[in-house]
Parts: sequence; C-alpha cells; structure tokens
Amino acid sequence: MSEHRRKAPQPQGGGRAAARRAAQQPSGRRTDASRRATQGSPSGAHGEEPSYGGRAEARRAAQRGGGGRRRGAGDGPGHEGRGRGRGDAGKKRFIDYPRAGKYGFRRWVPSWKLVSGLCLGFLGLMMGAAGIAYALVVPPEVNKLATAQNNVYYWADNTQMVATGGSVNRQSIEYAQIPEAMRNAVISAENKSFEHDRGIDPMGIARAFYNMARGGETQGGSTITQQYVKNSMLSQDQTLSRKFKELFITLKVGETVGKKKVMEGYLNVSYYGRGASGLQAAARAYYNKDATELNESECAFLATLLKGASYYDPAGAPDIDPVKASAKENTRRAKERWAWILDEEVKDGRLSAAKRATFTEFPMPQKPKKDAKLGGQTGYLVDLATKYFLAHNEKGVTEKELSRGGYEIHTTFDKNKVTQLEKSIKKVYDAKIDPEKRPDKDTHVQFGGASVDTKTGAILATYGGQDATKHYTNNADATGAQVGSTFKPFVLAAAMQYGKRDPEGGPDQSESERTPVSPKSIYNGDNELKINQYNGDVWMNDDGKEWLQTNDGDHSYGDITLRYAMQESANSPYVQLGMDVGTDKVKQAAMDAGLRDDDYMANANVPSFSIGTSSPSAIRMAGAYSTFATSGKQREPFSVTEVKHKGDVIYRHKTETKHAFPSVVADNVTDVLKNVVEHGTGTPAQLPGRDAAGKTGTTDGNKSAWFVGYTPQISTAVSMFRMDDDETQKNRKFLEMYGTGGEKSIHGASFPAQIWHDYMSDAMKGMKVVNFPKPEPYGDTVFGGGAVSPSPTPSPTPSPSESSEEPTPSVTPSSPSPSPSDTCAPLDWECKNNQNGGNTSGNDNGGTTDGTTDGGGGTDTGATNGGADTGTTEGTTDGTTEGEENGRGGIFGGGG
Repeated sequence: MSEHRRKAPQPQGGGRAAARRAAQQPSGRRTDASRRATQGSPSGAHGEEPSYGGRAEARRAAQRGGGGRRRGAGDGPGHEGRGRGRGDAGKKRFIDYPRAGKYGFRRWVPSWKLVSGLCLGFLGLMMGAAGIAYALVVPPEVNKLATAQNNVYYWADNTQMVATGGSVNRQSIEYAQIPEAMRNAVISAENKSFEHDRGIDPMGIARAFYNMARGGETQGGSTITQQYVKNSMLSQDQTLSRKFKELFITLKVGETVGKKKVMEGYLNVSYYGRGASGLQAAARAYYNKDATELNESECAFLATLLKGASYYDPAGAPDIDPVKASAKENTRRAKERWAWILDEEVKDGRLSAAKRATFTEFPMPQKPKKDAKLGGQTGYLVDLATKYFLAHNEKGVTEKELSRGGYEIHTTFDKNKVTQLEKSIKKVYDAKIDPEKRPDKDTHVQFGGASVDTKTGAILATYGGQDATKHYTNNADATGAQVGSTFKPFVLAAAMQYGKRDPEGGPDQSESERTPVSPKSIYNGDNELKINQYNGDVWMNDDGKEWLQTNDGDHSYGDITLRYAMQESANSPYVQLGMDVGTDKVKQAAMDAGLRDDDYMANANVPSFSIGTSSPSAIRMAGAYSTFATSGKQREPFSVTEVKHKGDVIYRHKTETKHAFPSVVADNVTDVLKNVVEHGTGTPAQLPGRDAAGKTGTTDGNKSAWFVGYTPQISTAVSMFRMDDDETQKNRKFLEMYGTGGEKSIHGASFPAQIWHDYMSDAMKGMKVVNFPKPEPYGDTVFGGGAVSPSPTPSPTPSPSESSEEPTPSVTPSSPSPSPSDTCAPLDWECKNNQNGGNTSGNDNGGTTDGTTDGGGGTDTGATNGGADTGTTEGTTDGTTEGEENGRGGIFGGGG
C-alpha cells in the first residue's frame, strides 16, 4: 500500500477524545503540551497530530500554565521549547493583585507577602504621623488650669455674701516637703511602674482591665503622669479628642519632665474632698497638721481619697449619693482600701512588714470643719446653696469641678432677714438658756429655723446653729427632731380632700364612697381614748393591748369640733380622724403640701403618725405651710436663682407650681390655723394688724418643740430641741427639756412661738397688709371617735308675759355653715351664751370671733375659769396662764 495512503497513527494516551478536548480549548489557555505539539514538534511542522502524554499529563500541563518549562521529545538546540502562560506575558507588576496565574476565588485572595507589606506600610504611616504629632506637642501651662479660682456667693440683692473656693484652700508644697510615705503609698496604689515608665504603662492598663473583669481591687489604668496631665493641663470632658491629647501630652511630659516634678505636681493639684486641693490642704482638712507630719498610716488614707473623695471620706457625702456615699459605706470602703494600700506597699518593698503590723487601727480623720470666713450663719447658707446647685444643675457640674472655682452663685437669701432671724433666736437664748446655772437642763439646747417666700418658694432666711465653724449640722435642714402637732393640718387637709371612709366599705374606698369632712365635724376629745380603725375595730398595739391616745397634760375635752381640737391642740380627735380617713391619705396630703417620702417620714401604718412622729426639716415645714397660704398652690423651696461660670449662665431656677389642694380646702385649713393664733395655743405669735396662721407642736417626752406659721407673704418654721452635741456619733439621742430655760416644760407656744413672733414682726415691716381669703363652707359635719350627734334643743314656750316673737331655732351640728360656737368652750350649741354667768356678744365671720365677755373669761380672750372640757385654768387676757392649760401660755408658758 502506498505510504501516503497509510492510516494515521492514533494519539498515544487519551485517544481522539483527549485530542479533541485539547483542540477545543481557547488559544489563550492552551497547555504547554499543546503549544509544544504545534510549535516545537517536528511532526507538527509536517501536519501530523501532536503526541500527548495522556490525560494526567494534559491536566498537569493545564495547572502549570505558562509558569513551567518542559522539554518535549523534539526539544533541542534550535527549537523553541519554552512555553509561556498568560501570567508570564509582559513586565511583572509591583503589586500582584488581582493575582496573576490564579483563577476563581484564588485570584482575589491576597498573598501573605501582600498582607504583610500592607500592614508594615500602615504601621509605618501611623508611626510617622505619631512622631510628627509628638514633635508638635507643646504641653499647656499648668497654672492656667490647675490653680483654682474663687467661687463668689451673692445675696438676693446681688451684693457679695462671701468669696470662697478652691484657691482659698490650696497651698502648694515642694517635692522635699512631700513625705516619702505619701509618695510610696501613691505609687503602690496608683502606678507601680511610675519610677521607670515613660508616662504610659500598657501593662498597667491591661492589668486594670483584667482585675476589673475579675471584680477585684484595681490600681487604675492611668499612670500618675497621665492623671497629672489630666488634672492640671486638660479639661475634664470625656471625649475622644481629649483622650488623644492626653496620650501625646503624657508622652511628652514623661520624656521632658522629671519624675520628682511630676509627683510634686500630681499631689499638689489632686482633689481630696472637703474643698481641699493639694496634699497640704488635705493634711489640714483631715488631720489638722502639716503634710510633713503625716505618718505612713495617714498617708495611706489620703492616698485612698485620690480614688474619689465623695465615696471614701468617712464623713460621707449623702447629698451626692445618699445610699452609696453614706458615712457608713464610705467608712467601710475607706478602711478596706487603706489596708489594701499598706499591704501593697509591703509587697512592693516600700514598707516593712514590721512597720505595717503596727498600723492596726484606721486613722479616723477629724470632723469636717468650715473655713473661718464661713463662720456664723454664712457657712450654713453657703453649704445649703452649694448642695442645692449640685443636686439641680443640668450641666452635671460636680463637687470637684465646683471646688476649682470660677463660679458665681446667686442665692435667694435676704441678708436683713437672716440677721433678724438670728437676732430673734439669740434674744431668747441669751435671756433664758443658761448652761452654767442649769448644766443638766440647758446644755446642748439647739434652735433651727427657716423662712420661705410663699409666692415663689424662695428661701429667705435660715438659722442653722450658733456658728457654722463650731456646730456643723445645719439645724434648718433635717435633724431628726419630730414635728409633733404641727403635722395636724395635713390630717385636716386629707379629711377634707379625700373624705371619711364608710365603715361598711373596704379600706381602699373611692371618693364617691367617702364623706368630705368639714372643720365643724365633731370628734371625741377625751384623754386615753380608744382608737378605732375605720370599720370600728379597736386598734391594738404591738403587745396586743388596746391603743389609748393621750392628750398633752392629760386633758379630756369631751365631744369637740375639729376646729376647736386644733385650737387646743387636742390629740385624740386628730388621731381618730387620721384612722377614719386613712393614714396613707394623710401621708399623701403631707407630700402634696411639700414634704418628702424619705428617711424623715415616719411609719404611716400606726395611729400616732397623724400627730407628728415624722421629722422633716424646718425648710420643708415652712414650704409645706406655704401651700396653705397660697390657696393650695405648692412650690418647691429653693436657694439658688442663677449660677454663672466664666460669664455664661449655666443654671437658672424655674419655678414650677403644682395644685396640691383645691382652694376651698386650703383656705379652710388656713382659717382653722388662723383661729389657733387668735384664740388657741398660738396666741404668743399674734401680729397686730396682720393676718397670721400657725400651729404649735410638742412631742412625747418634751424632746422637741415647734411653731410653724405664715402670713399671706412669708411662711416660717422654728424648732427647738436638745441633742447630744457629739456630731460624729450616729443615732444621737434627743434629750428631755423639762426644766430647760427655767420652765416646767417646753411647748411650741413658748420659746418657738416667741421667736417666730419677733422675727416676723421685723420681717413683715414695710410689706403690704394682705388678708387671707375668706373660706367657703365645705364638707359635712361627721361624728367620730364615739362622738354622739345631739338632738336639737327644743325652743322654750314663751310665757304670756314674755315677748310673743317667734324664738330663733337652735343651730344643728349638721349645718356646714360657720357656727358661732367654734371658738367657744367645747360642744355647746347655744354658743355658751351664759357661760359662767357671763353674756357674750360677738360676730363669727368665717370662724373668727370678735367678742367681749363680761363675768367669767370666755375662750375668745384666752381666760377660762373652770369647765371640765378645757381643764382647770385661770387666765388673763394677755395670754399668760397658771396651771396646766395647754395653749394659753405666754412667751415662756406651756402649750402644745
């Protein structure tokens, strides 16, 4: 057969199918084998099919692409035996991305060389930027921001009261004056690597996070250098930009400022509480000694304060946080951290174990003291305004920031009225209180007082004690002294607003099931009266015995009106009234008037709650009575009108008015209290020519006495009590006042009422004479405490010789209109026309009687002779009494 007709040999390996697949591949993705077959093989040149090495060979060739080199059978000199893949074409790129020679997702996965190169490049850029920033950093001047300025307090008329603040209590000291013990304590507690770090301690930051995660004691992530920079060179704003500034400035300071200078600056600018900035001021504030005299134990405590003085000062900071910053909690925290710091010093080799063993007792600091410029009443006023601002400012200004100074605090205090109140109290104290003459009776006598503008709630004046630098507790604030019968107006307000419960209903009755109570309602005023629950069940005490309510002086009054019971300060009617209305409603009425549901609000689940077992402050009592003076409009007492910082107003008070009671309720309460001043226990507080209303208060055991009263413009509360003067002790005991001031006992009608009268007489001078609104009749006449509704007295039949005019019908007790018998002796529906043989003529206008009495003394003048309801009393029209009458006392007489 001819050679040209010979059958072509089949491909070796893969056969025709493999050849066909290779031929179908695009020219750009042919394998090395195919390239060699067509380009380098001699047979290829003569038109013969290339030889293949099988399917595996084709697959390997495809995977190698153009990157490999394989010599074929025909390779040799003079032949192009090197195949090139797609990735080998052209110049190789510097950044091989997307990656050449890779297909699918591998093409987009960067190589380790590319990733590491990018990371190194980014790191280099960051280091370069940081280097430039570091080179450009210039630390700010320390003194411009760290040196505290004065805070200036102003009277209500914008005249300066006092200038005080951080700069007053800062004395910088040199490094040599800083005790080594203080430096050691701070380093062990705050920054163990201080002496050799460069201002930043990465390990310290990591350690702080680790300990924080474990819930253990931390030494903070910030170094001493960082804290020094933050406290002395930067604002206290917690922003990201400030953090970056702090970082770079800290690095610069750590490199350029010596460790001694940093330590000196840190201890001089740090705040230690009690207004003390710097170690020297702190040593004086807490131990009354120079910094150089501090021992290791005292230094450890002062180092504790750097963690936060408000939460580590054993004196406590209840105004900042009444729960977490109480004296008890602060003392516990301070002792724990104090011991921890000493132990850390031992671990660090900064204190010997033998020396540490000698410090077994916590170095309790002295009581907080006031600056000498803050003596007298000024310290109390500044303290009151400071606390108010810190508690109410919306900018979140802290005590620490305020201590740096630069603030203008404009207060509500009237300088003249502050002086008048202090003068009135001093007058009584100097005249009657003599500790040398009566050391067992007249020692530890305290007075407190507060006066409030009824229209705005502005605190016009306070009396906190004899001297703020000697007596630290502000007696105008809550002291724990119970208010006694001055609480009764809230009971009456609750009875009128919420009503008496139906004995057939449940304890939580709606208003429709209750009966609004009129001041004309009749209640049993007997001494040792059984007190019933609203449903008639007798109230039992904790011992399972019947509760018997007593009256002051053990007087029994019989069935009397609530108006007369308030006048005579009888307890039984108001205790029973509180049970009929619900002591929860009484509490609500007191809170609506302005009292707080705090630690000074007594347990409202017992009958005695209604007669003043609570102990609110004089400020709160004056503010609450203002609510009655303004016909039921309640406004919070406040002491700061405006605060400026660097010329900008950062706080301004806004008066908010709440409608606590309907005007008819508040005006009726005012009328009842006006009667107390005109005819009852409050007669020593009368202001000739002006309307005045008020209530006396005396507590069990004669341990406190109050008078709270008001005119339409000003409401004032005065308290008196005796208390152990050791202000460092908790649960201080109130002492009895039997024999104090040479009196048999102290009542609200004695010293407190006289002080109120003297102060208000001066405070009201020059003010317009304004009368209280005339009250509208309100409520139903109800009977409680076993009081019996009497039958109307029949009119006598006139004899033929007498006038034939129709007799005037008797007044029934159910009438809500004012009754002329309100200020007479106890229940007498004929208004005691022939009391003790006397004839009384008068005109009752809204419950106020203007009458003259011939014969025996009528109750209008405060002179009563006989009568089982009022006790045995001989009195005169000037208000002085003899015997045990409870409310006709003159300036130094008795009276509840």
